[in-house]
Amino acid sequence: MGLFNNLFGSKNEGEEKKETKIPWIALTSIEQLDEIERKSLTTPQVIFKHSTTCGISRMVLNMFTQNYAFEDGQMDFYFLDLHSYRQVSDETGYKFQVMHQSPQLLVIKNGGVVVHDSHGAITDINLQKYL
Repeated sequence: MGLFNNLFGSKNEGEEKKETKIPWIALTSIEQLDEIERKSLTTPQVIFKHSTTCGISRMVLNMFTQNYAFEDGQMDFYFLDLHSYRQVSDETGYKFQVMHQSPQLLVIKNGGVVVHDSHGAITDINLQKYL
């Protein structure tokens, strides 16, 4: 019945949904990658690589946002628009030794990537594990 409730509305339609807001930091320059690496020595850093023209990327971003449950300061969350910042995306792959995919999530801790995945598998990453 969950599918039909999602399609046709549920009995709880009058209830307000909690609006989740991720404190994204726009990843727009190659220089920020050094900052991310440095900051990862004390605080886990997360990069979400997003394609603004891909429906799957949008769906995964929405699912990631709905599952967001962190306190301020636990992790830093960077948002990379692949189309606007292609060079930054390319350099992210080189610096952190991951093959480019979209959408893609990278968790950087102690200077290196501790986990990364793409597409629907992004929502399977347990970020709490990396605190």
